Amino acid sequence: MADILNERSQNILEAIVEDYITSAEPVGSRAISRKYDFNLSPASVRNVMADLEEMGLLCSPHTSSGRIPTGKGFQYYIDTLLNVRTLNRNEKQNLRNSYRFQNMRMEDVMQEVGRVLSGLSQYTGLVMAPKFISTVFRQIEFIRLTQGRLLMIYVSETGLVQNKVIEADPSLTVSDLEQIGNYLNSELNGLSIQEVRSKLNQELQEDRIHYDKLKKQALKLSCAALQDGIEDQLYVSGASLMLGQPEFSTPEQMKRLVHAFESKKLLIELLDRGQSAQGVQIFIGSESSQIDLEGCSLITSNFSNQKGAIGTLGVIGPIRMNYSQVVPIVDFTAQLVSRVLDREIDQD
Repeated sequence: MADILNERSQNILEAIVEDYITSAEPVGSRAISRKYDFNLSPASVRNVMADLEEMGLLCSPHTSSGRIPTGKGFQYYIDTLLNVRTLNRNEKQNLRNSYRFQNMRMEDVMQEVGRVLSGLSQYTGLVMAPKFISTVFRQIEFIRLTQGRLLMIYVSETGLVQNKVIEADPSLTVSDLEQIGNYLNSELNGLSIQEVRSKLNQELQEDRIHYDKLKKQALKLSCAALQDGIEDQLYVSGASLMLGQPEFSTPEQMKRLVHAFESKKLLIELLDRGQSAQGVQIFIGSESSQIDLEGCSLITSNFSNQKGAIGTLGVIGPIRMNYSQVVPIVDFTAQLVSRVLDREIDQD
């Protein structure tokens, strides 16, 4: 597509996209001719707009002569025309100052990131904590709920906490559970979950005559607790801000959007799409098979620590969001959170 549009067509498409981002209103040829120094008459601009509409990059939402970009038009703009600026030193420092990470639990850090992303962008902030499988073991504790049922509390090296209810031998006492926790914390501390699972599977396959009764119970409980079934943790901030956007002003549009935010599984699937890629990713909602997210775009970036724990943060907003403003905020915030995971916040 890039070699199909000449410079004049690219300039006019860029102007229409950026005017629409600002106004949320259809853009007419006369407005483009007056505002931009293209040395083109309104009639010439109108002809180019007609060509862009025929290519599927623009559409006319009403009977007016104005045009708005389609999802395909926005994708072309993002891929070819978007100029993402670099934050200067003062802007980076101001962004650092927006976050209050000191003395926070990791769950609070995740919520703080979502809150600030939402506040700065005026859209919805999303943060998906590092996936359980990518975390590093620090501590495990078992709390008796009822006979035969335990609450497992797992703490990762970065301080993320995961809870899970598991079945257990009803004869286990509080003292047994304390000894089991101490044994596992000694044996597994500092191992990644992949390494923990490998170690547990290996020991379970060995001759169990080498283990006393309590260690056998420890292996069983740790396998039940750490093998499967722990959900991803997603933090959503500022969902109501999206309802104030003109694109989502009708009751039906509001209903679709609220449903999308309530369906954390859908949001996690979208954030998962960016985990295999480096840098900032931009997803256009119209390209998704999810009807609930039509008219939306998602900007994401991964954060990670040196031991491989990977999470994702981002901003979801209307398809006409200000990409040049939001992209550098998302990018630099991911770098800050990576430092938090490694406990290396500095003033570089």
